[in-house]
Amino acid sequence: MVMMFAAKNADMKFIDYTRDGRKMAQAQLKVADDYGLDCLLTCSDPAREVIDIDGEGSVDWFPDQGPAINEGRAALSDKTRLSGFKLPDPEAPGRMRDRIEAIQIMRSEAGPGMSIVGWVEGPLALAQELRGLGNIMTDFFDDPAFVRDLLDFTAQVAISYARAQVEAGADTIGMSDAAGSLIGPDFYRDFLHPRQERVLRSIREHRPSTITRLHMCGNTDSLFSKMRELPVDIYEIDFPADFALARRVIGEGRTLCGNVSTITDLLEGSPERVYAACRACHTIAGKNYIVGAGCEVSPLTPAENLKAMVSYARDSS
Repeated sequence: MVMMFAAKNADMKFIDYTRDGRKMAQAQLKVADDYGLDCLLTCSDPAREVIDIDGEGSVDWFPDQGPAINEGRAALSDKTRLSGFKLPDPEAPGRMRDRIEAIQIMRSEAGPGMSIVGWVEGPLALAQELRGLGNIMTDFFDDPAFVRDLLDFTAQVAISYARAQVEAGADTIGMSDAAGSLIGPDFYRDFLHPRQERVLRSIREHRPSTITRLHMCGNTDSLFSKMRELPVDIYEIDFPADFALARRVIGEGRTLCGNVSTITDLLEGSPERVYAACRACHTIAGKNYIVGAGCEVSPLTPAENLKAMVSYARDSS
């Protein structure tokens, strides 16, 4: 997951990377070429769907980082507004369309041999971006019916957006549901898992060859037993999670990705440490493993450390 690093590598401000799909494509093509990466990533920030649903009122912009959700101005501070929300059109002018245009450029420039990873906010990720993280966590207890309605809406947004990105040329769709690690297994089973499954099955039904990739930041150990039931091709496991447990519970035949620490290994470590960390994760995961960081690679990561990760992948292939 190389975003801010890619912008820095292309000598551009990250705000420009997030606002202009042409610049995102340029930066991704350059970082893949410079470091020998195997895919182009279109993930950038949490505000694409939010802005196309309800404008920029809940979003703060900064000179050299991505937009952030201001929970004090959350779009759904008033829950009754949900009934007035319309499903956004990914093809209409807006931030969702900008990512589609980036995919089209990437596919045209990179050709058919490069993997292009489209991206959608998962049902809970988008729900907490619209409602505010603290608010929705209490809603699970105070207003579960509202949570279900909101997750149904956000799941449908993800389905529509994923299909549009596949049509634009993405061969893989990544779905990020970062807030999933903040709920327990019961809430995950009853609220989030059914909506994640709905999104992922819809992607497969739309185009069976599309690869699905699930990213849930943080420690998801307690959710593995239910996550394993999802129609996911690549489970991206963050570094706080128990990788050996993930392999045991999710199963030997499933593909795991990541778990290398973005902090102690990639940011603070040496090339030798990064190489050893990749080897350790590979040893735990076995043959069905994709070398990668647990989450986003920091823009301050030393270049030689990212090169060491790529070197391990090449050496072990």
